[in-house]
Amino acid sequence: MSQLPSPHPPALPLVSSLVRHYEELVDYLRRRFRSPGLAREVVHDVCVRLLERPPAHDARQPIALLRRIAHDAAVDRCRAEDLRRHWVEPRAELPEGACPRPGPEQQAQGMHALEYLSITIERMPCRRQQVFILHKIHELPQAEVALRMGIGLKAVERHLRLAMADCRLHAGLQ
Repeated sequence: MSQLPSPHPPALPLVSSLVRHYEELVDYLRRRFRSPGLAREVVHDVCVRLLERPPAHDARQPIALLRRIAHDAAVDRCRAEDLRRHWVEPRAELPEGACPRPGPEQQAQGMHALEYLSITIERMPCRRQQVFILHKIHELPQAEVALRMGIGLKAVERHLRLAMADCRLHAGLQ
């Protein structure tokens, strides 16, 4: 009669050693990183990692290996936290009110200017309007505008110069 496999794997020597030396590992990390919370979290993570992916062979000095694994995991966690703090947390060096919201008066002025600009663009001659929209609105390079419209680069430059002059002229009439 064959014996059924046990639902629980046999105790792994490294995990057994971690259980026996759990508090010692926590104290080791607490002294090195001066953070009791970090120490417990890292040792717990090391335990979970060993249970999920047990090592292929036994260690000659399990406590030394566990210290190295725990230390490396703590360093990785500290580096990741520093990186997160650098990129995610708000920057202290930004001055207060660096980007103030426009007030109602500024919003009304902006809408008024946009309306004048829209009217100015509508009143431009057809070619000038097309060149202006392709270059300034759709951000196509001048050479691409010339190619698409079948005109020379100098013609594009001239249309843009005149269109910008129209915009400046009508912006001043507000």
